[in-house]
Amino acid sequence: MTGGGWHLAQVNVAVLAAPIDSPRLAEFVARLEPVNALADGWPGFVWRLQTEDGDATAIRAFDDDRVIVNMSVWESVEALGEFVYRSGHLQVLRRRREWFEPLTTPSLAMWWIRAGTTPTVDEAKRRLDALDHRGPTPEAFTFKAPFGPPDSGVDVERDDRWFCPA
Repeated sequence: MTGGGWHLAQVNVAVLAAPIDSPRLAEFVARLEPVNALADGWPGFVWRLQTEDGDATAIRAFDDDRVIVNMSVWESVEALGEFVYRSGHLQVLRRRREWFEPLTTPSLAMWWIRAGTTPTVDEAKRRLDALDHRGPTPEAFTFKAPFGPPDSGVDVERDDRWFCPA
């Protein structure tokens, strides 16, 4: 489902299990550039948060320096879902337990933004907090409980293709 005048923003966070330059995370770090390049060329991709190094691992959005943040914008829930669960990204996702600590709060939130706008890290933090406190709503939702663009009258159904076999 395409959002017309809307795009889908997403944030995901992770707590590093070791310092980013440690041997434990070397394979994760080595996969950043290829996965980011894959995202950049994926159908429906619009934008991603990055520093001049080409990734977002140096951005410290939280008090805990072990928390890394990833943000991107997509044309639709389907485009993001296809990238996350039907591309080389899935290989990295399947290994997340090797590199990251488990979280007790949501690690992913999605929401709709006007096409042509860019979400901020502060906005993303508010969306994660909203999801944690209120569950999935049009303000912040997940693949498991998606919402359509504002005022679209379109319901997005859960698509079980988008769940990573852990």
